[in-house]
Amino acid sequence: MSERRALRVVFAGTPEFAATALARIRVAGFDLPLVLTQPDRPAGRGLKLQASPVKALAVAQGIDVAQPRGLRLEGRYAEDAAAARARLDAVRPDVIVVAAYGLILPRWVLELPRLGCLNIHASLLPRWRGAAPIHRAIEAGDTTTGVTIMQMDEGLDTGDMLRVEAVPIPADDSTGRLHDRLADLGARLIVEALDAAAAGALVRVPQPAEGVTYARKIDKAEASIDWTQPAAAIERRLRAFDPAPGANTRLGAERIKVWRAQVLPGRADPGCVVGVGEAGIDVGCGEGLLRLTELQRAGGKRLPARLFLQGQGLAPGQRFEPAAAAD
Repeated sequence: MSERRALRVVFAGTPEFAATALARIRVAGFDLPLVLTQPDRPAGRGLKLQASPVKALAVAQGIDVAQPRGLRLEGRYAEDAAAARARLDAVRPDVIVVAAYGLILPRWVLELPRLGCLNIHASLLPRWRGAAPIHRAIEAGDTTTGVTIMQMDEGLDTGDMLRVEAVPIPADDSTGRLHDRLADLGARLIVEALDAAAAGALVRVPQPAEGVTYARKIDKAEASIDWTQPAAAIERRLRAFDPAPGANTRLGAERIKVWRAQVLPGRADPGCVVGVGEAGIDVGCGEGLLRLTELQRAGGKRLPARLFLQGQGLAPGQRFEPAAAAD
């Protein structure tokens, strides 16, 4: 039996980022007796229950799936946690790989596999510990990010580093595009880490004490554009919130999402339209101007400015509503 096949891997993850890693681990030939993922959630206009990307892949590959609502052995979901523990005890994993799972792993989970739990984190730790590292890196204007494979402990992304690789963030990058590149990188690095684990060759490096930042979860209220902010900060947030949750504002009674923009020199009252043309809609900000180049009406499609303006009577002097008025 190969070293890979001898290593029993349980995978815990939920969104597409995690599914990319699960697919790579499966192709690599590791023994995958069980996948943990979040319960099915209502989605779409009909609010029908929808399986997570990880569950959909696991079912298609014939891998057993568990969907506990919680993993703490006491409290509201203690029954779910006990059932999950019984299943983990039955498969006796050597290691648990975690990627954007969405549930906190209590100590009993961390200590159950003989090689512990390995996490795929989409940042260069200790920068951007927490829930939204890709969004926050773009929003902050970082020029570099990456993936860290980490030995999990009970802290918030504080464990020792096992693999680290950096990638550049181009000036026009969005969360959607960066997410896909980091998902592919994380999938490659976790297979490398599992190979090292199977060979008894994992090397743990403590995280630096300096440079710690936290990537707090995205709040829906942040999607409202605050035109009093500098144009450069707004432009970064547009890219950080693409494809979700998007950035919105109001023009009169109409709710509009803004997807792409360019920073321009100049000065005008925040939210005031100072120029309209095929190249875009120029709007005043707290510092500088922002040329809106891709927009979307409620219920419509994302459109370049020239198509958005067709049928939209927009002229200099009109004003986008303050963020507090947008929903």
